[in-house]
Amino acid sequence: MNADLASLNARIDRTNELLLRMLAEVAKTPSTHAIFVDAGYLYAAAGRLVTGTEDRRAFDLDAEGLIEALIDKARTIFADSRLLRVYWYDGARRRIHTAEQQSIAELPDVKVRLGNLNANNQQKGVDSLIRSDLESLARYRAISDAALLGGDEDLVSAVEAAQGYGARVHLWGIEAPEGRNQADPLLWEVDSQRTFDLDFFKPYVSRRAAQAFDAAGTRPAREDVRFVGAQIAAKWLAARGRDALLELLPGHPYLPGSVDQDLLVEAEGLLQYSLRGQADLRRALRDGFWEHLRAQY
Repeated sequence: MNADLASLNARIDRTNELLLRMLAEVAKTPSTHAIFVDAGYLYAAAGRLVTGTEDRRAFDLDAEGLIEALIDKARTIFADSRLLRVYWYDGARRRIHTAEQQSIAELPDVKVRLGNLNANNQQKGVDSLIRSDLESLARYRAISDAALLGGDEDLVSAVEAAQGYGARVHLWGIEAPEGRNQADPLLWEVDSQRTFDLDFFKPYVSRRAAQAFDAAGTRPAREDVRFVGAQIAAKWLAARGRDALLELLPGHPYLPGSVDQDLLVEAEGLLQYSLRGQADLRRALRDGFWEHLRAQY
């Protein structure tokens, strides 16, 4: 009898030991988040907020700069979590990438997913793509948190599917000049809500007719833009010092939104050329900025 009791206690101790080891491993595993962007909602809401129109043809969106700002915002909100990637959902005729969508697809940590675009320029199939990705990533524990930038009521099923597998879904929205631009049922289902205002989007949305430096003419070479990035980095470091550099380095290759916007504005002034919507030149500018700073570390 005592032998049986001793054997049972030994098995219990062994089970407890295994559980403790498992919990320790789980504790060491970082949380993971992903950002899901409904581009149709983004263009319509941000365009209306900044320029007063939802017509994509009337304004330019600096998608690269905005994506980096969203990543930076997520890094602040999910402080103990790592980014899986940004999912960018948009529509295209016959699901063939436009030049703009292709440039977005080439960005690091970004996955472009395309639905169809009908004769009325309405997206079809985007909501089902979002649901499929959210549900799949949550089911396989690839993410613990999902930041969803969208407003359509059809996204409710995507939220419920992800939550059913234990993921938390955080709804991100864009300030509406009047009323709301997100469906109430969607607001009711999510785990948290956050709205970004005019100041957040203003650096990344501009009317095409009002672009600066368009008359300057010749497009600069990538190496010239990279050199300007290095020049600005040297000036930035001289003004802010090594402590600011040490704070910035862990975020590589991303720049905080405020730093990135200052870099863009100063570079355009030096080059006398607009870099808005020029994804390859924007990357060259950031590369030059980072190369100089990392060489000083």
